[in-house]
Amino acid sequence: MLIEMHAHTAEHSPCSTIAAVELIRQVFAKGLQGIVFTDHHYRWPDEELLSVRREAQVPEHFLILSGQEVRTSDIGDVLVYGAYRSLDRGTPLAAIRAEFPTAALVWAHPYRNGRIPKEALLAAPPVDCIELFNSNQTMRENSKALQEWHRHKFAAIGGTDTHGDGYAGMYPTQFDHPVTGMAELAAELKAGRCRPFLKEIPHSGANTLVTEVVIGTKGEDEVRERIIIRKMTDERAWKAADRAFRIMTELAAHGFDGGCYRIPRPIDIDASTKTVIEESLRGKTLYDRLRADPVNDGERWLVMAAGWLAKLHDCRLRLTSPDEFITREERRLPRYLERFTAIGHRFSDRVAVIVDLIREEERRLSREESGSFIQGHGDFHLKNIFVCQERSSRSYLAAIDFAGSSVIPPAFDVGCFLAQFANQFHDFPELRSAYPDELFLDAYRDATGGVADGFIRQVGLFRARINLSIAAYLIKVGLGESENLQRLLLESEQLLCGAHSSS
Repeated sequence: MLIEMHAHTAEHSPCSTIAAVELIRQVFAKGLQGIVFTDHHYRWPDEELLSVRREAQVPEHFLILSGQEVRTSDIGDVLVYGAYRSLDRGTPLAAIRAEFPTAALVWAHPYRNGRIPKEALLAAPPVDCIELFNSNQTMRENSKALQEWHRHKFAAIGGTDTHGDGYAGMYPTQFDHPVTGMAELAAELKAGRCRPFLKEIPHSGANTLVTEVVIGTKGEDEVRERIIIRKMTDERAWKAADRAFRIMTELAAHGFDGGCYRIPRPIDIDASTKTVIEESLRGKTLYDRLRADPVNDGERWLVMAAGWLAKLHDCRLRLTSPDEFITREERRLPRYLERFTAIGHRFSDRVAVIVDLIREEERRLSREESGSFIQGHGDFHLKNIFVCQERSSRSYLAAIDFAGSSVIPPAFDVGCFLAQFANQFHDFPELRSAYPDELFLDAYRDATGGVADGFIRQVGLFRARINLSIAAYLIKVGLGESENLQRLLLESEQLLCGAHSSS
């Protein structure tokens, strides 16, 4: 049974602008089975509740009750369920307990405004339940509350704390057993037979425990918070996650927190538990959309992907060391070659030549053109790009996975995208034909206002470089004799021939 436990009406809370009847209708439309009004220091008489029920015209089984929110002298705001008169501001918890021993007391929005309840209060709460989720807490504060709930295992509810139109029922509470009146509701709260309504979905991750959390009900308007919690299991994974989070925080500050081009909103980071929390995206990967959508829609998504990358590059950020690019490449290139030589692959000599040509050109770029390097994505491809949609039906694009972000030549990201596009759609020649390279390249060029001389040659260089990494991966997974691997090497040789002869 789902009930909205925290709602303020325009009739009896000066801070609210939504009438009780409209609150009831919105909560009912969301598929909930009841609502409790919790106006400040006011308990609705039964006759008033009956009047609004009649006006709202909801079924008899829909529960409409009245509790109240009381500013106590002990711990601040407390939701009181089962007191049979309106209580004064400043009433102590002990006085409420003494007068109404069967009433349930719930600590309201304890994480609001950055507050963090003391450990002792969470381990042995002076109330029956703690309100975990609340619309007047930020997503970061709600996420913190969720972690503390799992840590201390206290009884908890969700409460929207509605004061206006459009979001009633966002954070309902789930009751294990049917409730038909206030006495039963209070008894269930005091027994802890309730919980905030959410889904926690575990996912796999390398050296990472990943949980997707969806909070609240779907309803007609799909207003739900979605977060991803990543807990690292080793120091190396933690350092990479910490770095990515800080890069994303900077990108959010540079306009990627809204509009057509976004990233998942970074929410919180905790070094003591090696935990990172970020917004979860509601959408599908660009890879999935191109496979499913008509070509004219796919062209739109590709143009937007080019626009997203152009916006990143136009920020001209340098958040990490410029020397990191060549240092990493000097480590990676020999490892790719070693994959071939370790098994005596027949193409080892060809790969050695490819590695030498890439290394030579990358060293030249680092010597002569490092001033033009910018903070790039580092792994910009179809499965790291999401096409998402807002309630207004407006679409936007978001990129994920900034673990590989570093200061690089802008052409690296473009070459990566084109190389991965050809590889990921290797078995779909009709899609490669429908979306030629020029579509993405021209859109990127238009969005940046033009590219420097030699840019297209560099794109070819980095396509070859990404092809090499893909080929090395195919060796690793036992596909060393595949037709795709031969294609990758031949294409790399052709690209490098053009890049080398023109440099």
